[in-house]
Amino acid sequence: MRALISVYDKTGVVALARSLIELGVHIVSTGQTQRVLSEAGISSLTVSDLTGFPEILDGRVKTLHPAIHAGLLARRDLPAHMVQLSELGLAPIDILVVNLYPFQQTVARPDVTLAEAQEQIDIGGVALLRAAAKNFNHVLPLCDPADYPAVLAGLRNGDLSPDLRRRLAAKTFAHTATYDAAIAMYLAAEALPPTLTLGLPLAQALRYGENPHQPAALYGSFLAHMTQLHGKELSYNNILDTAAAQELIEEFPAGEGPTVAIVKHTNPCGVGRAATLRAAWDAAFATDRSAPFGGIIAANQPVDLALAEAIDEIFSEIVIAPGFADDALALLQKKKNRRLLRLDRPVTRGGEVLVRSVPGGVLAQLADRDPLDAEEWQVVTKRAPSDSEAQALRFGWRVVKHVKSNAIVYAAADRTLGIGAGQMSRVDSSRLAVWKAEQAGLSLVGSAVASDALFPFADGVEAAVAAGATAIIQPGGSVRDAEVIAAADAAGAAMVFTGRRHFRH
Repeated sequence: MRALISVYDKTGVVALARSLIELGVHIVSTGQTQRVLSEAGISSLTVSDLTGFPEILDGRVKTLHPAIHAGLLARRDLPAHMVQLSELGLAPIDILVVNLYPFQQTVARPDVTLAEAQEQIDIGGVALLRAAAKNFNHVLPLCDPADYPAVLAGLRNGDLSPDLRRRLAAKTFAHTATYDAAIAMYLAAEALPPTLTLGLPLAQALRYGENPHQPAALYGSFLAHMTQLHGKELSYNNILDTAAAQELIEEFPAGEGPTVAIVKHTNPCGVGRAATLRAAWDAAFATDRSAPFGGIIAANQPVDLALAEAIDEIFSEIVIAPGFADDALALLQKKKNRRLLRLDRPVTRGGEVLVRSVPGGVLAQLADRDPLDAEEWQVVTKRAPSDSEAQALRFGWRVVKHVKSNAIVYAAADRTLGIGAGQMSRVDSSRLAVWKAEQAGLSLVGSAVASDALFPFADGVEAAVAAGATAIIQPGGSVRDAEVIAAADAAGAAMVFTGRRHFRH
């Protein structure tokens, strides 16, 4: 048997080569791989020994040769193929060990240049992997060091099952597809290109999806944003809720002051900002004292003991923060079912494409993550908002874009007061928010109200004013804007149009 080894990731390659030699396998290697093997005392043939042709163009062309690809593609069950190899003085290659240049890691650097990215586009490696994977009945394609032990065990036992071979082939094609997709998306001139290529590696198999009868898995790099410090693996619903909570809290940078957000079923229950995290928690929790049980808590600063003690008074599924003080971590770890996540890097970024599946395809859109200053706010009423009202409007507007439509948020300058989410009527969402505030014992007098979309009729403004709101923020754009503005003026309320809607379905 003969194995060709040419890897960028050298993990486990020396041990693999030694084991293959013990099994009587002849090794062929290239460039840096051969140097690593030689330094470990392992001799191998060079590709040039097989091809009779030197590596050229700074190593860009070395394995793109009939002597290599014929050895990979020849079918051992077709005598004509084997005769032709023999007539040409060529030999089969039975095992291919290849992984690719680190294109994805390279382009993830913020300062990467186009030229640097181009140099990390692997050509020969992809061609080798595809050839070996096509001929998987006869050739073992290995692109992942995690598969080395299983293949070695199969070689030792003489039990390289068809299922193993097919699994390795499928993994190889997924590997090259992911690689090509990353290159295509990087080079695409448009954020939403004519062909959307998604190559997302399996990150984690999940116990089930939204419900126990639904199989599920997580793909991509979401978990790379955070480190789990405690608790069971995240479930499908946990991941959705965690993403929602972290996207919300990232609306409130740490430099603006300690802020805490509480989320349940991807909807905000409450958000508070104060001089301390504990006070911010109190403000957020006061919005709704029942929904946070079993919810997700996100903080924009490391969790201290005072916040941890407050959190510990209720059952919460997940706490996510940029860090945890030692004593806070020790306290929160006492409940085994509570998951603790340390945020290592933000989950939101501008220009990101969001994808959602529909039967037979996917919908794609750019994320709704522009900062507030990207919007042109316009005061449309006779009275402009006061400074405190303007702060409340800004606070509520940042929260309402994270509430499922139809969305209404009543807010003060530093906290939410009532949240109405997901109703078929905007007036119903307002009524729900008012009812929530009443249940929490919170006054809406002097509050600001934020609506994710326009008020189509004056009744929405009238209901908000009747509840106590004195300032309103909404996109505007209704054919009845004049009536809506007149209703606000009649009540002495201030109203701002943003010109931008924030639906969240």
